[in-house]
Amino acid sequence: MKNAVVLLSGGLDSATVLAMARKQGFNCYALSVDYGQRHYAELAAAKRVAAALGAAEHRVINIDLTSFGGSALTDSRIAVPEQESSGIPLTYVPARNTIMLSLALAWAEVINAQDIFFGVNAVDYSGYPDCRPEYVEAFERMANLATKAAVEGKALVIHAPLLHMSKGEIIRQGTQLGVDFSLTVSCYQADEEGRACGLCDSCRLRRAGFDQAGIADVTRYFK
Repeated sequence: MKNAVVLLSGGLDSATVLAMARKQGFNCYALSVDYGQRHYAELAAAKRVAAALGAAEHRVINIDLTSFGGSALTDSRIAVPEQESSGIPLTYVPARNTIMLSLALAWAEVINAQDIFFGVNAVDYSGYPDCRPEYVEAFERMANLATKAAVEGKALVIHAPLLHMSKGEIIRQGTQLGVDFSLTVSCYQADEEGRACGLCDSCRLRRAGFDQAGIADVTRYFK
């Protein structure tokens, strides 16, 4: 079995990606990042998902992005929006995906993995610049210029299998692969028990996804 690093946030997208990578026969090393996020409960969810889906190993890396702030997820002075808005959302975390992919790239070199799985998808294009296909392609090019493995002929591939899928399609795919979405946390302001607010952008997208999929929403809400 080939090794792969899977970025695992604890939300439904990354859980589905982990299940997809396992289905493809990869030996999956799940990587989560504790960056000081407001929705800390997602890290406990990631641990549950990694165990349930048979990850070979699950690691949590600590990087304190609250030192910079600049996002409703890393700065307590900025409220999580509960109304739809245009433009780049306040929940955008500066350079988050670049940081996470860089960490995944470092681990991939150590475990001789040429594959990194990453759960960005089309729903996020309009809001988050680091969720666009151009970004994924650019990072892959950079990774193949910057690593010893690639220079020695072991090219690295960034897999973004959800890139062109709607939330409903992702939920249907995950359900077919046996993902238990009750283990996941997507809410930007989930409480300590992992219960969702039902009001933030992530909650709205998740709820709409279950509706689109025609599957009962297993999310626990506190509001």
